Amino acid sequence: MSNSLKVALIEDETLIRNLYLMKLKASGFEAKAVADGLLGLELIKDFKPHIVLLDLRMPGMSGQDMLRKLRETGDNTLVIILTNLSQNEASFDMRLLKVEKYIVKAHYTPSQLVEEVSSALKRHGLLDQSRRSSVE
Repeated sequence: MSNSLKVALIEDETLIRNLYLMKLKASGFEAKAVADGLLGLELIKDFKPHIVLLDLRMPGMSGQDMLRKLRETGDNTLVIILTNLSQNEASFDMRLLKVEKYIVKAHYTPSQLVEEVSSALKRHGLLDQSRRSSVE
């Protein structure tokens, strides 16, 4: 699995985190998850994911604060926001932090979330690149 694409999931709700993690792994991604923004920053630094799924509302460090700190370090990892707020309700500041997509959790099944992850990776040439390196 060394050629698998890596997905970091930062989500404080245990049931949702475990459900998404299970679906990502079943879909062939190497996925790791943590429950808050501070642990999320550590996970991204150590795991070096291709894409991050980030909840906005979490105890401790929020997803918005975590993303701001991530971008301040120069890290431009792809980020999909997981929220129960619409993109229009997200602060203008969030729109400046290079977010790939906003997903309202209640509107997406775990399978649809995986499709969005795959689509984002394809748009950036990462999914095809991973498949080519695993064939070689």
